[in-house]
Amino acid sequence: MRPNSIGPDPAVAVFADDLSGAAEVASAFLDRSAPLSLLLGAGEAHAAGGVVIADLDTRSMSAEGAARTMRRALDGVPSGTLVVKKIDSLLRGNIGAEVGILADSGPVVFAAGLPALDRTVRGGVVHVGSTPLHAAGVWSAEPTPPPESVAALFPGRPTRCVPRGPGVGQALARAASDGAIAICDVETETDLDSIVLACRTIPGVRLAGTSALAAAVARTLPRRDVTAPAVTPADSVLTVVGTAEPIAVQQVASLVADGARHIPVGARNLLLGDVDTGPLSRALDSGHAVLTVTGDVDPSNARTLSAALGRLVAALQNGHRSDLVLTGGETARAIVDALGITSLRPVHEVHHGAVASVASDGRRVVTKPGSFGDTTSLSAIAAYLRGHEPPTHTPTQRGPHMSASTDTANLPIVAVTMGDGAGIGPEVIVPALLDEATLSWCKPVVIGDAKRLRLAANVLGIDVDIVTVESIADAQSVPGRVNVIDLDLLPEDLAWGELSPVAGHAAYEYIRVASELAVRGEVQAICTAPLNKEALHAAGHIFPGHTELLAHLTGTEEVSMMLSTPKLKVIHVTTHIGLLDAVAKIEPGLVERTIRRGHEALVRSGIPEPKIGVCGINPHAGEHGLFGYGEEEQKIIPAVELLKADGIDVHGPLPADTAFFLAGRGDYDLIVAMYHDQGHGPVKVLGIEAGVNITVGLPVIRTSVDHGTAFDIAGKGIAEAGSMVEALRQAAELATSTAVVK
Repeated sequence: MRPNSIGPDPAVAVFADDLSGAAEVASAFLDRSAPLSLLLGAGEAHAAGGVVIADLDTRSMSAEGAARTMRRALDGVPSGTLVVKKIDSLLRGNIGAEVGILADSGPVVFAAGLPALDRTVRGGVVHVGSTPLHAAGVWSAEPTPPPESVAALFPGRPTRCVPRGPGVGQALARAASDGAIAICDVETETDLDSIVLACRTIPGVRLAGTSALAAAVARTLPRRDVTAPAVTPADSVLTVVGTAEPIAVQQVASLVADGARHIPVGARNLLLGDVDTGPLSRALDSGHAVLTVTGDVDPSNARTLSAALGRLVAALQNGHRSDLVLTGGETARAIVDALGITSLRPVHEVHHGAVASVASDGRRVVTKPGSFGDTTSLSAIAAYLRGHEPPTHTPTQRGPHMSASTDTANLPIVAVTMGDGAGIGPEVIVPALLDEATLSWCKPVVIGDAKRLRLAANVLGIDVDIVTVESIADAQSVPGRVNVIDLDLLPEDLAWGELSPVAGHAAYEYIRVASELAVRGEVQAICTAPLNKEALHAAGHIFPGHTELLAHLTGTEEVSMMLSTPKLKVIHVTTHIGLLDAVAKIEPGLVERTIRRGHEALVRSGIPEPKIGVCGINPHAGEHGLFGYGEEEQKIIPAVELLKADGIDVHGPLPADTAFFLAGRGDYDLIVAMYHDQGHGPVKVLGIEAGVNITVGLPVIRTSVDHGTAFDIAGKGIAEAGSMVEALRQAAELATSTAVVK
């Protein structure tokens, strides 16, 4: 919306930057006596003296465009109206530009806390749980780094931090008189009530904050009795997941378990308009379909992708008139615009942030910010729309980062093997398992040595409770706690960074126990810290690495190693053997089976029709016999031709340098490398920090960090845990599906 006027005179005007945020604010006013309007376009009618909430749809605009839109919106606000700028609780969007427009014409009070989701402001810094926003890892889908403080949003403007407490009114008044943006510390709803009350004495003040601040404004208005509207069961429900939040994977899995048909659509196909609507239409005929977007999404392309998603949904609705569940504000707005919906009338809050509205065309639309709700959020919304009782595990009103109250009942259990205790495994496990995002994805249990983990925590300077448990069932997912099944195989004086047969044997035992737990179904995945091959061999366990060891322990004849980074995925035909042996081992059957395993893994991960590039063996893929002895024609081309005949989108053999260049820019979903270094080299250049090793073909899910034991830095407290966090995320994501990657 780009309104020129919102008259007649409202009592409160709230401007949001996306639709789910606008609806979230509207829910706070549902039980208040003031007339309520949610605007999607200029000229919508509303009652004087009421509350007007407008979606300006500026989240993904340029800063300049967002500022212009905000200025036009303010130009239409009658004097005497309390203006509230609703912001994202994680400070995403064009907050600096939009709030700057507010500050150009009067005092601004900024309160970014959202206590219901454990998002607070302390010392002018937003915290997610106990972690500062810039260190919490929740901006992974954003094109820029997160701000380290609220003040960093307003370079060149005067700001003033306002602490909590009885002096908040005086501090706000001083900031206003000095022309400074007042940045308020917020830890409780009471803090927000105090801020709103104090602002009554500041002439012309504008407020900027989360939906919790808007709710504090709502609490100043008279209440009215509200009865939840009767729900007529929907004939069909279409859920569209337009968010990159990790919790969404588990929410979709819960929905599918409740009977919804899941249809993933590739981002590239969506942008090209090359999507077969038949499967989606048939899924809607069954009553409930859930649509997700797969593949890497460039954040700068998100708005274009949302518009394409809107067009797809509009095309689907030619034969249906489904009720809609829309996650992610920009996605929600693009879809309602594509359907020609001109207004929404909020009627009910299913759970915190999940708001049901009646659209101008009569259908019901539930919007929800992507990060809100636990794993059963979408199931609870579907139950509401279908007129059913919600599942008995309906979520409490919280988000995925509320570590203190996270419900882990439906999270997959991941066995985390400690690897070689003389390496950096213990040092990356401890911080990774304390990460709040990890606890929102899975319930991790270490198979390892409690003493070594405590020593690693001391090295890192981390205060953590390392708790020994006898069984998986005894593990409790509690912030600040690491659960460990303690095999107690390492001596207390084991030196960091030194080769040890004792540590090699212990690493073997950790894997053996984890594989037994997985085969028995006590854990849903295994995530491995690195072992040292030389130490493993010195202990008498002659395996090239984790991949072959797990294949042996699970009785699997053939597996493949897949390396996965945000930019690139690579599967290997051969791995831990010499180059001459690798060339001898490669044959059409092995190439075919490897590509099939990679294809099935990508389909399983949500890419329905992956495009696969296959490397040659020789430089320039042999260049028609100029290099090598015809290996490409003998060993690779027969497999590629057979797979093409089966409908797999496979290309090659390609020169390896060309293949990886094309994959790096997004032309291929998967590259097939013929030998170890052909695949590992490019991966480590393009994404080792977030790299993950996935073993494809096992009867259990297994992911691993994509780095070694790093003996040179072990015990120094400087190892990075990012790859372990990503490995845990991918293990949890794969574990929420209904079948194992084979």
